[in-house]
Amino acid sequence: MAITLPDEYGYVLAVATSTFFINTLHAVLTSNRRRSSGIKYPVAYATNEVAEKDPKAYAFNCAQRAHANFTENLTPFLGAMLVSGLRYPIYAAGVGAAWSAARVMYALGYTSSKGPQGRTLWSAIGFLCDFAVKGMALRASAGWVLGW
Repeated sequence: MAITLPDEYGYVLAVATSTFFINTLHAVLTSNRRRSSGIKYPVAYATNEVAEKDPKAYAFNCAQRAHANFTENLTPFLGAMLVSGLRYPIYAAGVGAAWSAARVMYALGYTSSKGPQGRTLWSAIGFLCDFAVKGMALRASAGWVLGW
């Protein structure tokens, strides 16, 4: 099977590229909070006991969890967006851009003084975008398999 990329597929690739910089944002947020908390490598998280007593350790845990959540969701999202973009490049790029924006706000919200509550709205928006792009990928894939 030969696949010809739609002319608009560059938008999909641009959105995919944006996620590299979102990951960098997470790395900066996490490393800054690690440094200020004094938690040394290779410790992944402050213990609950330490985080309950030390706001800086708690802030580090929030940044670390936000980053982990991003990396947990990135691979399936990118796969779905790249597949759906083969058939629906403008929609995939639009939904992907909304997902990327939601993930930036998720990171900033989670690492704000609000902590986990700062991520709630952005988590819901990101979930809806993720669900939409996976639905488009399913439809695009089924279309190729079934010939429609």
